Amino acid sequence: MNTSAFNSFIVILIYGSLVLLSLLKLTNPLKVNRKANFWFGIFLFLWSTFWLDEIFSLITGSAIEFHSLFLVRFIQYLTPVFFYFSVLFYTNPSFKFGIKDLKFLLFPAAFLMCLGGIALGYSNPFEYLSIMLILIQALFYTGLSYITIRKHQKKIQQFSSNTEGINLNWLEYIILVLLIVNVIYVIYNLFYDPKSLNFFINTVFLLVIYFVGYYSLKQKEIYPLEEKQREELISINDNTDSEEIKKKLISDEELSKIKTSLENLMNTQKPYLDSELNLIKLAEMLAVSTHHLSYVINTGFGKNFFQYVNEFRVEYAQKLLKETHNKLSILGIAYESGFNSKTSFNTTFKKVTGKTPSEFKK
Repeated sequence: MNTSAFNSFIVILIYGSLVLLSLLKLTNPLKVNRKANFWFGIFLFLWSTFWLDEIFSLITGSAIEFHSLFLVRFIQYLTPVFFYFSVLFYTNPSFKFGIKDLKFLLFPAAFLMCLGGIALGYSNPFEYLSIMLILIQALFYTGLSYITIRKHQKKIQQFSSNTEGINLNWLEYIILVLLIVNVIYVIYNLFYDPKSLNFFINTVFLLVIYFVGYYSLKQKEIYPLEEKQREELISINDNTDSEEIKKKLISDEELSKIKTSLENLMNTQKPYLDSELNLIKLAEMLAVSTHHLSYVINTGFGKNFFQYVNEFRVEYAQKLLKETHNKLSILGIAYESGFNSKTSFNTTFKKVTGKTPSEFKK
């Protein structure tokens, strides 16, 4: 099989995989992250249209410039926007569009004007301008998506003791890979023949799509389904040094009282051994509000919830590792200490102690 035939095969796999994955996300059989999966499904479908030229050419046997159609070019231009919308709803399922969000129409409006100029016959200046707008919008929304995910990763540490399944790392990796590939492709469009890159880029995209499929389908619900609990967690500030956190939510006397109760609870009942422990569960055990408990941990201990709970887990794991008669494996100790994976155990243990569990045991 020559390179051209192999590239055609990859194109078919790319288009078919994206359309199938798009349908799975839109129908959402598991009913998780509903709004986010809806927008992500649209993003995947729009992404698939970038290979329609090659698909139609393979079917008809002749070159078809589907991509050059006015409406198709405009719809494809919205691809990064829909990706960003999916990130918004993954990180905040209660997000609602408002008047201020009309700003999202600025780049599409400018691109539409460029397409209008091309249609009127001013192809050269507007064609280059449209390519630059594609690059600018891709950079803008991938950057915005990346920042949003990083903020999310800080926020979830305020209410979850295990963040591995809800930190959206897979979206972060997609952003970085797509950004690099798109920049290379746009530069080649401007200065070189992009066809020479087709095989390489299509192969990279196919691998990315399978990566997306695997992680997006196993992505579990990030926030509680119960609306009141979800709103409580979303409203918790993700910055322990902010002015909002510094403001007194409760008196020093009340803070000291809750702090003492929390320490007693952690030492006697050991709730940190529950791998699913979160701020809501711990607040219920103490009979205090989630906001007050978060404030006590942030202000009274100078830590976020994730750090506070996992330091207890690491301390417990150290005791197990020191026991000479203990026959548990490293993974067994991880589970016994409240961690839900060996990766999170190793990462957290090294961050707290400066050594991996294996090094500590030796």
